[in-house]
Amino acid sequence: MGLIKYYFDTYALYEFCIGNENYKKYFEKYDVVTINFNLIELFYALLKNFGLYKAREYYNMFKSFTIKIPDEVIEKAMIFRLENKKQDLSYVDCLGYILAKENNLIFLTGDKEFEKIEGVEFVK
Repeated sequence: MGLIKYYFDTYALYEFCIGNENYKKYFEKYDVVTINFNLIELFYALLKNFGLYKAREYYNMFKSFTIKIPDEVIEKAMIFRLENKKQDLSYVDCLGYILAKENNLIFLTGDKEFEKIEGVEFVK
C-alpha cells in the first residue's frame, strides 16, 4: 500500500488509463483517493473513446478508492465555484478540490483552470 498524499481528479485518472507516463509514478507510489463523481466522468470518457469494456475495467479498478463527500464540503465547494466563476470550474472539480484541501491532500490534475491554484499539482 502506498502513501496517501494526492486527490486524483478525473483528468489524472483518465491520463493514467490512456498510458500517460507523467502520471504513472503517482499511481505506483501513492494510494488513489477520489470521489464517485470523478469515476462517473471517467467512465463516460472511456466509454466514448474506448468502449464499454475499458470503461468497466477502470471503473471497477478505482471504485474502492472513493471517499464520501461530507455535507460541509458541498457548501464550501459551491462557494469556491461561485468565487471562481470566471474560470468556469465544474461542480465535480470544485468538490474534489475542496475535499482535497479539507483532507490535506494535493489536488492532482492537468486541467488548465487549476494550473495556478494553491494546493494543486499540475501535470500534463
